[in-house]
Amino acid sequence: MSTTTAPTTAPPLGASAADDGASRRSAGVVRPRLSMPTRQRLITLLFLGPAIAYMALFFGYPLVKNIIMGFQDYTISTFFTGEAPWVGWSNYVAVITGPLFGTALMNTIIFTIGSIAGQFLLGLGLALFFRRRFPLAGVLRSLLLLPWLIPLIVASAVWKWLLDTETGALNRLLMNTGIVDSGIPWLSSPDLALFTVIMVNIWIGIPFNAVILHGGLQGIPEELYEAASIDGASRWHAFRHITWPMLRPVVSVVLVLGVVYTLKVLDVILGLTGGGPANATQILSTQAYQLSFTTFDFGQGAAVSNMLIVLALLFAVIYLRLNRRAVDE
Repeated sequence: MSTTTAPTTAPPLGASAADDGASRRSAGVVRPRLSMPTRQRLITLLFLGPAIAYMALFFGYPLVKNIIMGFQDYTISTFFTGEAPWVGWSNYVAVITGPLFGTALMNTIIFTIGSIAGQFLLGLGLALFFRRRFPLAGVLRSLLLLPWLIPLIVASAVWKWLLDTETGALNRLLMNTGIVDSGIPWLSSPDLALFTVIMVNIWIGIPFNAVILHGGLQGIPEELYEAASIDGASRWHAFRHITWPMLRPVVSVVLVLGVVYTLKVLDVILGLTGGGPANATQILSTQAYQLSFTTFDFGQGAAVSNMLIVLALLFAVIYLRLNRRAVDE
């Protein structure tokens, strides 16, 4: 007696996808589907991935490497042998107890405070001035950016020529007008060199402060000033009670970025004085440069650089906390 097997019937050609999905679910085959929030997070990570990789490669790795070098005996021989013995805090102790650290630290504080104060006050004054509408205001604001656009080493070379004791244009102008009898040693006198370098750095940093603060002023509604003038408020009261409170977030950004930028200034001092005369313009950034690329003690140079990073972070944290507390009150 023969047995026959029932033929397997295929789904009709007109069967819908829903019927097919139902048959798959009935057979226990379920295809996982991502929820909409999960897909959005994946898309976000896909777009942020290149930026994160770039930051990690070109910013994160050098920072971590510099921190590690600060605890190693990293010299020029390391490039040939590949050996950098771990020395712990020896580099920091050697730098801090060295004869130059106290002078460099004090000069760094004076240079930073003087530069930030001059740049901010003059930049704020120019921002308030350009808030008014007058002919050629846009052209003048564009010209104001020139000191900021010039490469720092080029600006330093020009200022070094202008401030030269014998042939400098500034001294020649002062002598021809009878203000002084002989050239002033702007860059060669230990008493004047740091002051001169601060003035040049202020000139370079004014455009940044003026542009950012001017942008913040543009965001203040004009109606507030009109209401204040109707109430009889003077310009000082309008600035104190309207301009300054509403400009405070922008001021925070300008001051924090300004301090971070000033702490790492190197080109200006190297181009003008090289840290001299008699270490009168030596700051921590120039000391780190000389330790790394003059004496080739990369470990101690990295230690000084790490201390600069800590100083910048401490200032940023303290200032932002104080500013937040003032806003809350």
